[in-house]
Amino acid sequence: MTDTEILQLYRSGEREKAFRGLVSTYKERLYWHIRRMVLDHDDTDDCLQNTFVKVWQSLDRFRGDALLYTWLYRIATNESLTFLSRQQTRGGNLDLEAAARLATDPWFDGDQLQRSLHKAIAKLPPKQKAVFNLRYFEEMPYEKIADVLETSEGALKASYHHAYEKIKTWMKEEIDEKF
Repeated sequence: MTDTEILQLYRSGEREKAFRGLVSTYKERLYWHIRRMVLDHDDTDDCLQNTFVKVWQSLDRFRGDALLYTWLYRIATNESLTFLSRQQTRGGNLDLEAAARLATDPWFDGDQLQRSLHKAIAKLPPKQKAVFNLRYFEEMPYEKIADVLETSEGALKASYHHAYEKIKTWMKEEIDEKF
């Protein structure tokens, strides 16, 4: 279902059908976007559910200044960053703990190199993690990322570059340790 069809259904009063279409269209994409941020399957499900609740509560105020999908990504990203912030205030580095659990996670089917990548990404500050994930995994153009994160393209490019360099260094160190 297209964004236009979803919004037309919603505005014509067929809200339940619009919501089902919204969820079926975006649940997998948003799941993987959130999963790359929070790493844990159960935490991802919680964040995804909270994202759709917030979307549903706010859809009548969606003005169309941005594309629907960038608005959804903004809400999902903010929900993920809020979750990560709450986890950090509770102590410990839960991102690294979640990255370490990937080896036994039945939902993760990546190899050692992919686990190393996710472990390196987990070390990034939350905003750099968001920029890196949107650009690297989602292949989202900087213009769209700027809409999602509500920041300038120049700042995003610098943030992505710093994240890339950190990840490259951390992965090189990890590979050197193993071999």
